[in-house]
Amino acid sequence: MTGRTDTTASSAAAAGGRGLLPRTLLGQTFLLVALLLTLTLGIWSQIFRYFQEPARARDVAQMVVSVVNLTRTALINADFDRRTDLLIELAALEGIRIYPAEASDELASLPDTRPMRLLMADVRRQLGEHTRFAARWKTLDGFWVSFRLDPDDIHDEYWVMLPPERIENPDSFGWLGWGGGALLAALVGAYLIVARISTPLRQLARGARMVGQGERPPPQRETGPEEIAVVARAFNQMTGNLTRMDEDRALILAGVSHDLRTPLARLRLGIEMSGAPEPEVTAMVTDIEEMDRIIGQFLDFGRGDPQENAAPTDLAQLAREVAEPYILRGVPLRLHAPVPVIAPARALSIRRALTNLVDNALRYAEGNDGLDLTVDSADGIARIALADRGPGIPEHEVERLRQPFTRLEQARSNTKGAGLGLAIVDRVMRAHRGRLDLLPREGGGLRAVLCLPLGSGTTEHDRMRAVPNGASQKT
Repeated sequence: MTGRTDTTASSAAAAGGRGLLPRTLLGQTFLLVALLLTLTLGIWSQIFRYFQEPARARDVAQMVVSVVNLTRTALINADFDRRTDLLIELAALEGIRIYPAEASDELASLPDTRPMRLLMADVRRQLGEHTRFAARWKTLDGFWVSFRLDPDDIHDEYWVMLPPERIENPDSFGWLGWGGGALLAALVGAYLIVARISTPLRQLARGARMVGQGERPPPQRETGPEEIAVVARAFNQMTGNLTRMDEDRALILAGVSHDLRTPLARLRLGIEMSGAPEPEVTAMVTDIEEMDRIIGQFLDFGRGDPQENAAPTDLAQLAREVAEPYILRGVPLRLHAPVPVIAPARALSIRRALTNLVDNALRYAEGNDGLDLTVDSADGIARIALADRGPGIPEHEVERLRQPFTRLEQARSNTKGAGLGLAIVDRVMRAHRGRLDLLPREGGGLRAVLCLPLGSGTTEHDRMRAVPNGASQKT
């Protein structure tokens, strides 16, 4: 149990990590290039600082030693009575403050950084190991350096303070700005490079979706990098071949429809005029009608995805039109469609799918308490449900029956048909971005539901156009 929990937690963490990453090629590649450039800039900045800091420390140390030496020389050569005036003048003109060192001085240490350690080591090397440093003397902050007028006289010691701006690197933010500008320019270049690759891929994906929806995409541009041009050329060749195959298929289907159905029509006419006993004529005519229906299913399945454009359609009115011929023939079909349900649909395809469902229900549930046809909508989904009281479909057989040329095992010996009815309905619903649900009916039987998205583009004007004036709301 613990192992399963750990596995689940790991899977969830991995899924969460993937969710933080961009999903597009442009986003992922740009993020990778940005991280790489940022890491490279960081490494180069550290390398630059590592080699620049000693040179900078030597220059600052030389300046500090010069100030200390000049100050010591001035104090030594000045009259004792004029030392105070000299100290005041140095503070006013150069910003250099000098105070005698005392044992009770309160000092604060300089920060322990590599540049400061290099600076102090270089100053001590030139002024002597007795040189001390401080970041604060009593209450005054600055860069403090001690010196002696006489190196051997430990009592004649002074503190000299240099302004902090003389010690700090004035270009520290300047080179960071230039580095940031270079990083920004590199990121813009990386974005343009990746976009040059991702844009053709997006166009290819859009064209592939159009092919999947049965549409012919515009030719792809065969320019750009050689690899992209080769893919675009292959895609254009593929779409051209598919178009020719569709045209050949349509021509073959038209010929099959004519060459098979015309002899069947002649055969039926001959049987009806043969003078044979009525029961035999009826049986043979029924077989011919079944053959014609099977040919129709083969042709419907062979046509593939419908080429008809989707338009706002009143599904309730469409269901009434499908149900009316069956009701006139005495089929116990009850329709429940009290209000219009408008959805973008291909009317002929939905009509064919609903007709297939009704025919299947009549074939498998003949005489079992009739059929119930309901049209409604909920949660942005339009539903056309057909319920019967037949044997139903076991749950483990539902997915298999969506495949062409499949039927229930118990139906193979006593039910006619090619096993294409549900496959045609399922294909029609997938072409509408909808689905076919095959559910058990409470009390026994099957409930087949056509689910279509209502769509956000349907306006009230479209709904009014889709509902004929004076159309009956009940059947």
